[in-house]
Amino acid sequence: MSTGIAPSFTAGERACSLSVADRRALRELARQVREIASGPVQAEKRRRAYAHNALEPGHPIILCFPEGAWAEILPESGLVCEDPLARQWEHQLRSKVLRDAHLKDDNPIEPFLDLPYVVQEGNFGVEIPLVHGDQRGSYTWDPPLKNLPTDFGRLSFRNPQHDVAESLRQREIAEDLVGDLLTVRQEGPYWWTAGLTWRAIDLVGLEPLMLLMVDDPESVHHLMGWLRDEMHNFMDWYESEGLLHPNTFDQYVGSGGMGYTTEIPAPEGRCGLQHRWGFAESQETVGVSPAMFEEFVLPYQLPLLNRFALNCYGCCEPVHMRWNSIKTVPRLRRVSVSPWCDQEFMAQALGKNYIFSRKPNPTLVCTSFNEEAIRDDLRKTLRLAGAGVLEIILKDTHTVHGDVRRLSRWIELAREEVEAWHSATAY
Repeated sequence: MSTGIAPSFTAGERACSLSVADRRALRELARQVREIASGPVQAEKRRRAYAHNALEPGHPIILCFPEGAWAEILPESGLVCEDPLARQWEHQLRSKVLRDAHLKDDNPIEPFLDLPYVVQEGNFGVEIPLVHGDQRGSYTWDPPLKNLPTDFGRLSFRNPQHDVAESLRQREIAEDLVGDLLTVRQEGPYWWTAGLTWRAIDLVGLEPLMLLMVDDPESVHHLMGWLRDEMHNFMDWYESEGLLHPNTFDQYVGSGGMGYTTEIPAPEGRCGLQHRWGFAESQETVGVSPAMFEEFVLPYQLPLLNRFALNCYGCCEPVHMRWNSIKTVPRLRRVSVSPWCDQEFMAQALGKNYIFSRKPNPTLVCTSFNEEAIRDDLRKTLRLAGAGVLEIILKDTHTVHGDVRRLSRWIELAREEVEAWHSATAY
């Protein structure tokens, strides 16, 4: 728990923490972001985003989240600030400017500088060392629970800590720097998913967890119940510390999508989980049957998702195989339709009652970039799901092989195919 009231800082202390060159660069970027955000193009994008999340019919939404490819679009060598904190803010602001100038997708540019609260999450009582390679990408780890029944007692709930003084210090620096140009918004960092299975696999291992579902199902239920209760406790801590804010504006929600909605009560400032979008997935368990998913996974996710106002479900897993279970998620609004999904099945299942959140296969962009193959993929999605509430989201692009034009070109191709589909289906 946080203790006491953090000390304030004088204007001189705030000002001297960044160099004149860093301050000048950040203020110029802030000015550009404010100018972009105030224009009619962004206003129209906001209007469409609200309508889309309200399930109103209209043109499909086209979004791009470069993710790993940001390292090629906006490399560290392209930043000019020297202070580490200033470089984080510079990257955030430059990415907004680049999105407007080059990507031109349907993500609105908003006049914010976002700061995460400085939070240390803690661990589960055991260390899970991750071994990364030299390049961005996968990692290996040694699961700490070798024998689940006997090792279970080693687990303990996380004990997160909020560094109040550091959060306040960063906020005061930011407001002193650009507060007259942008709204400084302090939020999170929050958990990405309430899916639980990622954590279970970190602790036990992927293959061991699946084998235990057959060999020792009681231990798996014990672990999943413990992880559910631990996640409840973790969420309670964020609420009690006042670190939750509505994610009903431009925030990234689910495994891709924008939070814009007027359906969730949005109090000023801090809030509870009932004022937020929730999200869960279980992409790591694609190797288990729908019956095992229904037994070992979803029942432990549902109580967590029930705390949220609206929910998203799914990431890379083929959710069509689990739809009979997933459709019971309370207040479900956005469903991920991954490259491995049966699109025809999901189009019929989702209809106009849910957002069809289509994720094209990123290898179409990351490898050869065959434009006709990309068009064929887009046409198939539009043919099957275009009459529903469709968003097409390019993500998981961990590289574009240095050809940053690929992302903007994909967006151009998507817009052309959407317009062609719309013209062909308009009466």
